[in-house]
Amino acid sequence: MTLADLLQGLTDVRFRTWALLWCLLFVVAVVFSMLGQGGGTLYTPIQVLFGIDFHVAATTSLFLIMVTSLSATLVYRKAHKVDWPLAVVLEAVTATGGFAGGVGSAWVSGQALSWLFAAVVSFAAFFMIRSYSPCPLVTPDKWRWYHWRRRYDDRTFAVNLLLALPVSFLAGLVSGMVGVGGGILKVPLMVLLLGIPMDIAVGTSALMVGLTAAGGFAGHLAVGHWDWRLSLVLALAVFLGGQLGARRALRLDRARMKKLFGWFLLLIALVMVIRNGGVAEMLQGLDWLETWFHHWKTTE
Repeated sequence: MTLADLLQGLTDVRFRTWALLWCLLFVVAVVFSMLGQGGGTLYTPIQVLFGIDFHVAATTSLFLIMVTSLSATLVYRKAHKVDWPLAVVLEAVTATGGFAGGVGSAWVSGQALSWLFAAVVSFAAFFMIRSYSPCPLVTPDKWRWYHWRRRYDDRTFAVNLLLALPVSFLAGLVSGMVGVGGGILKVPLMVLLLGIPMDIAVGTSALMVGLTAAGGFAGHLAVGHWDWRLSLVLALAVFLGGQLGARRALRLDRARMKKLFGWFLLLIALVMVIRNGGVAEMLQGLDWLETWFHHWKTTE
């Protein structure tokens, strides 16, 4: 291949399209891995935007979440930021709630659930952004049988299982009904209610989102929606993004990381409001202002 052929290939429209897709997924992986998320919220719509079949895009998205999770977890594990036992226990309960939520969603209004989810996420974001001390139950004066002792960086915490298990189930239930990744609720759950340090919560969540995606990926794989060549090409982008994002997160102090995640939650809540038509309704409510302005101009 001559230099002229190589340059012609680099300027090909198809090559530039794939390069843009690759770069977009890389950026998504960087941002989401910093927050202990998988990126599935954006992986699927970005692929569909580039003309990829929805079923293939959904399966590829789950695979990319697994790769992002693996990449970020490798970094967080090396820095001792992953609580493996806690991840397995919470993931099992959350997955059960997610299954129940998916089944029960048929009997509940989707719009009502979305509004409820946006309200819950906004409430959590408020406490994530503001300085907030963990619930007293996570640092008990007396240890009970339901206190699960966890140790991070020479500090001992008690995870209240009587609180953690039902709340994890509810988080999975709501996530399953609304159809969003449970990681959005898992991190504030661990930080605000269980008293887990922010960096440990992010590292543990990075592992959990991969476990969640693995189950969904297996289901899609069984019905033959997977394009392995597409997945492998895009996997390199999200693996590198996961590495960069996780390493960047380790340089952030816990307070700053906590506020960053809070703003991320507010963004998710805003997206849910837009999906529900809340912005359109709000703008329609301002029709009187346009009418008044037009009347004022004509009578001036």
